[in-house]
Amino acid sequence: MGKKDKNKQTGAELFDAYYSELFGERWNTLRAALLGEPRQIGYSKNLLKTYYLDAGSVRAAKALPLDGAEKTADFCAAPGGKSLVIASSMPDGATLVSNERSRDRKNRLVKVLDEHLPEEIRSRVSVSGFDAGRWCNYEREAYDRILLDAPCSSERHVLADPKYLAQWSPARIRNLAVAQWALLSSAFLVLKNGGFMVYSTCALAQAENDGVIQKLLKKYPGASVVALPEIDPDGLCNGEKTEYGIHVLPDRQKGAGPLYFALIHKEF
Repeated sequence: MGKKDKNKQTGAELFDAYYSELFGERWNTLRAALLGEPRQIGYSKNLLKTYYLDAGSVRAAKALPLDGAEKTADFCAAPGGKSLVIASSMPDGATLVSNERSRDRKNRLVKVLDEHLPEEIRSRVSVSGFDAGRWCNYEREAYDRILLDAPCSSERHVLADPKYLAQWSPARIRNLAVAQWALLSSAFLVLKNGGFMVYSTCALAQAENDGVIQKLLKKYPGASVVALPEIDPDGLCNGEKTEYGIHVLPDRQKGAGPLYFALIHKEF
């Protein structure tokens, strides 16, 4: 297809062409699954009431090993589901900083934490409003564990909204990958030596997933990836191995996902 032909394509046509090339014959079934009902589960461990979120999101948050961690940060925390999973599982006396840059989303985050966490746990969770991509300018090697659920293409939402689908172009992925890299590199510098970090997105595109991790591994010799199992030990949802992480995709996981996550270790 020539450049002129591509320029004449609508956002929807560009979208389908891009992901057809990425997933081949699988794209039709994956696209149908993305348009279907997402599979949410009720999470209630140590909470005042049940919180419903994607099964893949629970699995991603639970991939962060909390044993021995005293200080944890959730860099892009709203609406708060992953923060609830972490807070409900962190060791006695451990603390969590749930961060959200957007004021409106931060207010929603506070409400979710207030409504779901018992006081003993809530008292150990603070909420901040930093630009996480610049966090490293103010703190270095400050947290034992970090969860970075980065803003991403969120193709499931794009497909469901004709307005956003009509505006879509591959530039969206390129621009988001730049922002994701700023967040991930900042988080790595804020992570303590010996610490662990989970990087996650709800994106389909490799450029926003393994591509960002690959850049981290090339830039920082102390970064390594911890292998994760395709089969979920808790039985929430399985995933598919990528070069560096696990991808939960709705066509094979009864509507769960998309959810990509990778576990990173910062060596001493």
